Order: sequence, then C-alpha cells, then structure tokens
Amino acid sequence: MVFNTGAALLDAIVLAVVSQEEEGTYGYKITQDVRKVIEISESTLYPVLRRLQKDECLEVYDKQYDGRNRRYYKTTEKGVLMLELYRSEWMKYSKKITEIFEGGMS
Repeated sequence: MVFNTGAALLDAIVLAVVSQEEEGTYGYKITQDVRKVIEISESTLYPVLRRLQKDECLEVYDKQYDGRNRRYYKTTEKGVLMLELYRSEWMKYSKKITEIFEGGMS
C-alpha cells in the first residue's frame, strides 16, 4: 500500500481484529489478520499491542498450547469504547476522502 499507516489507524485495526475473538487471540494470528488489510511486521505489531495494553485497551493472559505458553490478547471495556470512537471517526474521515476523490466536497 502506498499510504502510510499512522499509530491511531494501527491501534484501530488491531482493536478491531482482537475484538472479533470473544475469548481473545494470540499475536501471530493478530499479525496474520492485520496483514489481510495492511502490510505489517511482527516487530511493528508487538509495540502496538504493548501500547494498547498499557493504555488499558487490551488485557493479556497466557494459555497452554502444545506444551508451551501462548500469550493471548483480549479487548477490555475501555478498548471496546475506544474501538467505537475509532469506527465513528473513520466513517467521517473516509467519507470526506471519498468525496474528494470523486470530485466533490461538502
């Protein structure tokens, strides 16, 4: 993709991906799901996950899988509220950009 992805958009995408899994999801799967939309490396994703955890938008827990611990991420109540804000802002933003691309401005 030729457009840069800022921190807020990355946060929104990660929250949207994590929120789709009721019991939470793990880092590798999050990376794969996010890559369906934008190109992102694990070294870019994990700081986003840590930031969202620090901001209390994600909670983290470990779970055994094939004899080892796997770290899972789950949206918190604050994370759900933040995602709703991001969705609302994205709708307004994308509508304005689409209008400009289609030759009209309101």
